[in-house]
Amino acid sequence: MPAPVPGELVRVAALADIHYSKNSAGSMAPLFEQIVEAADVLVLCGDLTDYGLAEEARVLAKDLASVKIPVVGVLGNHDFEAEEQKEIAQVLGDVGMHLLDGDAWTYRNVGFAGVRGFCGGFGRGALGPWGERIVKDFVHEAVEEALKLEAALARIEMPNRIALMHYAPIRDTVEGEALEIFPFLGSSRLEDPLMRFQVTAVFHGHAHKGAPEGKTQTGIPVFNVAHAVLKSNYPDRPPFRVFEVHTAAESTEPSVTPVGDRRHWGRRATDRAPSSS
Repeated sequence: MPAPVPGELVRVAALADIHYSKNSAGSMAPLFEQIVEAADVLVLCGDLTDYGLAEEARVLAKDLASVKIPVVGVLGNHDFEAEEQKEIAQVLGDVGMHLLDGDAWTYRNVGFAGVRGFCGGFGRGALGPWGERIVKDFVHEAVEEALKLEAALARIEMPNRIALMHYAPIRDTVEGEALEIFPFLGSSRLEDPLMRFQVTAVFHGHAHKGAPEGKTQTGIPVFNVAHAVLKSNYPDRPPFRVFEVHTAAESTEPSVTPVGDRRHWGRRATDRAPSSS
């Protein structure tokens, strides 16, 4: 892995909810080729499979095997449907994907922390641990995911922290979905660790009809990169987003800038940056 370069630029391609099925072989190979040309790292934010089958993961793994940049991500609710999530993680790990579940992974000057997340609602509408045991257990799951995220962020010893999750941590990026299902699209409990560690940016999926961008209460940018959201909001672009992560030099703060037009993608940051093995 190349040694960190102070103040360098790292390009991150982000995508979620690709829902690979048994018949998806090769369906995203052209898109993956474009991503390799545009980015240094590929982020996949859950719902990698459609019915949570290891067989579906094997189809995806064959396509990801040709992606010659690092791939990091998390699982989503669909990936748990058949209770084969451990097999899915093994299959994707075997082709080099870094699947995070309360873990952290570092590439150059950027640290990635990831969890699946959970639902429960946002702000004053968030479900509280009151009443029946099953309600308390439901809320406990959201709290546990938030604690896992906090632990993962704490492991990153650099200011460039990128958080990955499947469920939304804020309401802004689920706007556009039916109001009735907002509580099932994410949890504001996931927002607290982000603000505590002043995360540079957040990527998630899950809300297929949500909004592509929002901010936490403290202004941290949050991006919904669900495949369907990107197709509907950016119909003139390939359905993935590229972000330039400006890693902090001594006199600057870390920041993330969306690259909005293919004309400006050009060569990947690592093609330009000096490196050593």
